[in-house]
Amino acid sequence: MTVNSWQIATKLKIWIQAAGQHLRQHLYDDLQVATKSNRNDLVTNMDKATEKLLVQEIRQAFPEAKIIGEEGFGDKVADLSGLVFFVDPIDGTMNFVKEKENFAIMIGAYLDGKGIVGVILDVVRQKMFWGGPEFGVYCNDIQIKPPKNIDLAAGLLGVSGPLLRQNKYHVADFVAQSSGARIIGSAGVEFTKVIQGIENGYISHLMPWDFAAGKIMAETLGLKVTNIDGDPLNMLSSEIVLIATERTHQQIMTITREHS
Repeated sequence: MTVNSWQIATKLKIWIQAAGQHLRQHLYDDLQVATKSNRNDLVTNMDKATEKLLVQEIRQAFPEAKIIGEEGFGDKVADLSGLVFFVDPIDGTMNFVKEKENFAIMIGAYLDGKGIVGVILDVVRQKMFWGGPEFGVYCNDIQIKPPKNIDLAAGLLGVSGPLLRQNKYHVADFVAQSSGARIIGSAGVEFTKVIQGIENGYISHLMPWDFAAGKIMAETLGLKVTNIDGDPLNMLSSEIVLIATERTHQQIMTITREHS
């Protein structure tokens, strides 16, 4: 299958921009909030409506594509052959409900398992991060330079609150050797911090739609994106995901081996 990555990027940006505008217009509406796996795993009527809209746009423009969506409006996908879109309509739903900021809309496009376009919209700040290996990575219209390859000790580490609290996978040990921890509660926003060089790493338990878009942009900029063991990510299952500069990634791998 031959695809035009620039055309895909252009369409995704238009659709996500429109979805983001709709969310901002209804940010303070009364929401229908339900729980999924636990009381902190929330879903709202806006999550569902946003995903349904984005999936409809993708199906109309790319009828041959497969779609993996968080809220179930996509397909049952068994492999990554052909064109596959990963859709996260509201990443950071708890923040959307409680804070009214620090949440994102994300779509990652893959062709035969290779990432070609990633788009993350920080909805409230109206910052759209987009890009891919064919044309680089941008924040709105400004191209992002590859982050400096700094050590663990020289930067901030974004982490999942539960992993840090319980020191799962030695996350507290990583933080102890960094300049400090940051907990935002949105994988999409965290990925944007790392690709800008604001944080030099991020670690969390994520689903494919949580990391698909960010992985494409991070790897385009020379960052490492693996599971906690340093292995390639499985795009069809949940993982403990680590995105970091090469030096930070290597140092975290060393700490992991020392504690194993």
